[in-house]
Amino acid sequence: MSQFFQIHPDNPQQRLINQAVDIIKKGGVVVYPTDCAYALGCHLGDKSALEKIKRIRKLDDKHNFTLVCRDLSEIGTYAKVDNAVYRLLKAHTPGAYTFILNATTEVPRRLLHPKRRTIGLRIPENNIALHLMEVLGEPIMSTSLIMPGEELPLMDPYEIRDLLQHEVDLVIDGGYCGMEATSVINLVDDVPVVIREGAGDVSSF
Repeated sequence: MSQFFQIHPDNPQQRLINQAVDIIKKGGVVVYPTDCAYALGCHLGDKSALEKIKRIRKLDDKHNFTLVCRDLSEIGTYAKVDNAVYRLLKAHTPGAYTFILNATTEVPRRLLHPKRRTIGLRIPENNIALHLMEVLGEPIMSTSLIMPGEELPLMDPYEIRDLLQHEVDLVIDGGYCGMEATSVINLVDDVPVVIREGAGDVSSF
């Protein structure tokens, strides 16, 4: 049975943030809010938690997982970024974008696309997510909470709890945070390519 925390979206209660981070560190799978939809997240290096997320969403090995970061200072650790790409990231973060980048050796192999060695990275504009990462001290390994056969992410924390209470360890109710997934931009090559048009404005790409 999963735990259910109601965390204030503007002023997150530190006690609950700390408890949520403890659950992540101990290998738990959590549902948490971002700036455009709820997401499934776990500890970066936890293989069993990752497998649990794959089971919930019925994902195959070709799925590009996303590292949700608190700011741009973490990006260089996990992705190969030149000056032009950095400027592009700086102009569009925090925000509702996922950027596909070439991964560094810091990224666990099981998180990568098996053929391309790429990783998704994003910096959300959501206080709860940012507080979680501040205390955790590293990115959260994440994927949008889109159930098999559905096109849109789940948006109601109570519905999420009813559906996944035996599958996840914690559901964070952070209020309404949208129901549209991020826009996905591939920055692996010289020219940005829009992979998915979502909540973030893609006109500048």
